[in-house]
Amino acid sequence: MSHPPIRLSTPDEVAAIHRVWRASVDATHGFVAPADVALYEHLLVRLYLPSKPLWLALSSEGTIQGFIGLAGPKIEALFVHPDWHRKGVGRRLITHAQGLSPHLMVDVNAQNPGAVDFYAALGFMEVGRSPVDHAGKPYPLIHMARV
Repeated sequence: MSHPPIRLSTPDEVAAIHRVWRASVDATHGFVAPADVALYEHLLVRLYLPSKPLWLALSSEGTIQGFIGLAGPKIEALFVHPDWHRKGVGRRLITHAQGLSPHLMVDVNAQNPGAVDFYAALGFMEVGRSPVDHAGKPYPLIHMARV
């Protein structure tokens, strides 16, 4: 089955990308306190999404299935709408990212075993840990790399 090409987002897609992020977080990040989800959501909508385009995986109908944000080899964000979980969308996004930068790195919430397993299945290995996330919140991170 052929998929539409992965492409960069446009400014008018911020709301749709936000909806994908929120659905994904609701489905996979039950360990994050609601107040912290609200903080991250505020930062996402006000700072992150408007500041740079993201790579979008689209359905054949043009629906955003998921997205990946990159800063060189660093995966800053990878979220897939739960309707598309376990259907190859995340793998497509990683494959695309590898074409841009073959030695990818990512920080994964240790409390999200599905994400840890996903990256491990794609050849990422643990290279370190942090006891808190980038905002200093009590969500340990596993630093992973694909070399």
